Amino acid sequence: MRLLIRQVAAIPLDGVHDLLPEVDIAIEHGRIRAIGAAPPDFTPDQIIDGREHVALPAFFNAHTHAAMTLERGWAEDLPFDRWLNEKIWIAESALEEEDVYWGAALACCEMIRCGIVGFADHYFWMHQVARVVAEAGMKALLAWCQFGLGAAQEVGGAGLEDTVAFIREWNGAADGRIRCALGPHSPYMCPPDFLRRVVKEAERLGVGIHLHVSESEGQVRNSLRAYGRTPVAHLAELGVFEHPTLAAHCIVVTDEDLAILAEKGVYVAHTPKTYMKLAMGMAPLDRFLNAGVRVALGTDGPASNNDLNMLEVLRITGLVHKNRVGDPAAFPHYLLLRLATQEAARALGFAESGILKPGAPADLILLDTRGVHWFPRHSLAANIVYASHPSDVRYVFCEGRPLLWDGQLITLDEERIRYEAERRAFRMVGAPMRPMRRYVG
Repeated sequence: MRLLIRQVAAIPLDGVHDLLPEVDIAIEHGRIRAIGAAPPDFTPDQIIDGREHVALPAFFNAHTHAAMTLERGWAEDLPFDRWLNEKIWIAESALEEEDVYWGAALACCEMIRCGIVGFADHYFWMHQVARVVAEAGMKALLAWCQFGLGAAQEVGGAGLEDTVAFIREWNGAADGRIRCALGPHSPYMCPPDFLRRVVKEAERLGVGIHLHVSESEGQVRNSLRAYGRTPVAHLAELGVFEHPTLAAHCIVVTDEDLAILAEKGVYVAHTPKTYMKLAMGMAPLDRFLNAGVRVALGTDGPASNNDLNMLEVLRITGLVHKNRVGDPAAFPHYLLLRLATQEAARALGFAESGILKPGAPADLILLDTRGVHWFPRHSLAANIVYASHPSDVRYVFCEGRPLLWDGQLITLDEERIRYEAERRAFRMVGAPMRPMRRYVG
């Protein structure tokens, strides 16, 4: 499809232009052909009037558990250990394979409406999530979460061989929009021998690793007691970071840990709303950036974040860290936008995305700036970070394909998904449940 967006304000995030006012964006064969003026020979199939809208690269969500929409609002006002032990890891004993499809579909509806076209998912029965991604027209890095503690403690009894089969089937599927990674849960749950097996499979399959890392002081103390190393140093010793790694959280890290993460090119997924909601402390974003650690923003799962709103994550990240370091000039809004677009896309393996320029994939969104909360429009970029609402997102494109058109979802049946997801969520938490494993820090 050839698409022309006329007279739109554009925030290209190209490192050159802060704002391009009243430009045309020509899209052809899934890529941006021109930005500025449409080529004379360009004949569009469809035209969008971009006046009063702002275009920018679409968001990528660097860490979530999409199907945990089914547990949204069910595990509330609890500390992290009780949240896992008394709610989440009990409810998941009643999780069924088809539940994951509908929970992930609900998440994709929500993410598209928030301007997200790609996400890094870490959950169970990931071939069901892959089905949704393919149908939705999105991009994803999918990792099947496993603990390596025996079949009784794995959802559905899945083993590492199931992950391997999933990766062989789905890595590179949907015209390259689906990428796969290995998904050990964490160094505090997965035994070292299991993590060594994961490293060997990563080498054999040529894929990366996505896991949770160093979320509390207790986890660091226990790692030092058990292995004589911090969680980060422990993973480095096991060879995990010799492969592309997406490390969620890293809330408690030493300077030595930061040096390892920077040297190995590890991406840290920063999800501040979860840290605040579960009172886990705050990952030191300024120390990450100052040490040269790669950082990308994510929502985390809807059971701990409650929504999949990247606009809110942008806002929280800026406000929390400005206040934490005592510097209102820290974490400027263009930096925050890059962490949710370019850097998050790279963390997922989609290195060409996150920028508006000729030749780049047409992964972009349009926000309507006519709401009263946008006025006066001194800075469209600042208003995106600190004033915009998901309802402002009117158009979403992934490789030029419309996922949201003038506020209407194109690729997913939202009404049926809402019905099926809620029905299955109520069934899950109403079914007989049992503890599957225990978190001890």
